Amino acid sequence: MAFEPFFQFVRKLNQTRFGGLQTQDSKSMAFMRQLQKDLNQDRLIQTSLNQMSAVVVDIETTGFSPDNGDQILSIGAVKILNGRIDHDNYFYSLIQYEKDLASSIKHLTGLKEEELKNAPPLADVLMEFLKYTESLPFIAHHSNHEKRFFQHAFWQLYRTSFKHRVFDTSFLYRIIDTVEHSVRLETLCEKNQIEVKHRHHALGDAMLTAKLWVCYVEKVKEKGCFTMQDVYEKLAKLP
Repeated sequence: MAFEPFFQFVRKLNQTRFGGLQTQDSKSMAFMRQLQKDLNQDRLIQTSLNQMSAVVVDIETTGFSPDNGDQILSIGAVKILNGRIDHDNYFYSLIQYEKDLASSIKHLTGLKEEELKNAPPLADVLMEFLKYTESLPFIAHHSNHEKRFFQHAFWQLYRTSFKHRVFDTSFLYRIIDTVEHSVRLETLCEKNQIEVKHRHHALGDAMLTAKLWVCYVEKVKEKGCFTMQDVYEKLAKLP
């Protein structure tokens, strides 16, 4: 990464207070209403891929099903602005979790129970995250995971639907590697000579995903895709 050492800035971010935001706070709800209006004015698919701005996001969770009680443990994100990764423009936070963490999750993510117990609650973190993202589209690898949890959180906290447009990395890599549908993040990174670091850390995975997206943008342009509309049209013709 082009900024301060990874785990040093993660520790610094986790020490930041969120200011005790309340879900039903009038300013928060006014912000949500304006955000919904902005998201309804979506002209993204005709934007040049070279000029597109987006938020690349990854989450770590206790499992795969928010409807069955699984929860978000951390959110990491970095912005792509005008087609380029803005390495200094990132977001990371742990999210409060007061139960015992499964040993498999501890081993996979490196998250610690004490840190999670002292982290801010989801309502506070999500509001700060939405201020960071504004109405920008999201990019994620295997994005159904992120969408499920965000849809659940939006409904539980705001009684509204999750309206951010989400682009999956598969939209691009399937145009280049047409036989591959669901591929592990590290496999694609290694295939494209992207060094795999900080895997299964929300911010680390967001950074890898951003690098992968920018890499495949250049490849799909060689196939005649210069906007997301071109990408969708190309995908529709795949077997």
